[in-house]
Amino acid sequence: MDKFTSLTSVAAPMPVINIDTDMIIPKQFLKTIKRTGLGKSLFFEMRYHEDGTENADFVLNQPAYRNAQILVAGDNFGCGSSREHAPWALLDFGVRCVISTSFADIFYNNCFKNGILPVVVTPEELDKLMDDAQRGQNATLTVDLESQTIKGPDGGTITFEIDAFRKHCLLNGLDDIGLTLEKAPAIDSFESGMTAARPWV
Repeated sequence: MDKFTSLTSVAAPMPVINIDTDMIIPKQFLKTIKRTGLGKSLFFEMRYHEDGTENADFVLNQPAYRNAQILVAGDNFGCGSSREHAPWALLDFGVRCVISTSFADIFYNNCFKNGILPVVVTPEELDKLMDDAQRGQNATLTVDLESQTIKGPDGGTITFEIDAFRKHCLLNGLDDIGLTLEKAPAIDSFESGMTAARPWV
């Protein structure tokens, strides 16, 4: 998993509440178990018309936001079914941070396991960040995980809270496998001891 330390990017505004996982990555794209290739189908039903052409009105199809790595979204982001393909699709598109007033629990947890930082802010703070985001490529946000701050284009700073263990994992690029591998010496020592003590096992 890639480390998340600091990110400076244009932020795409999505002032929609209850963006669920089926909106993020529709069910017809869940057949794969690969984490790559899903970015092209991110927000599929909003990004494309029925004939497959792009919907020019959708924010991620607009020139200013095509390379956005930050989403500023409405309340209850990631609700709905517990598909891990949702953070996979966001990450494959290039999104590393989502800012909202609240997230569905399973989606929130899945973000951390895949190197995406979900940031919870107050409604007032979200309004300010949404305003910044709507200014397009003329305004960028900087999200710094170490200092737990978001800096706007005008120099304003918002602080956010995050669980210390989750912060440690993101800063060091540790998913569940990485955390296990950190304990490899202790695991090897235990296995060697068990082999010596119970060679018949």
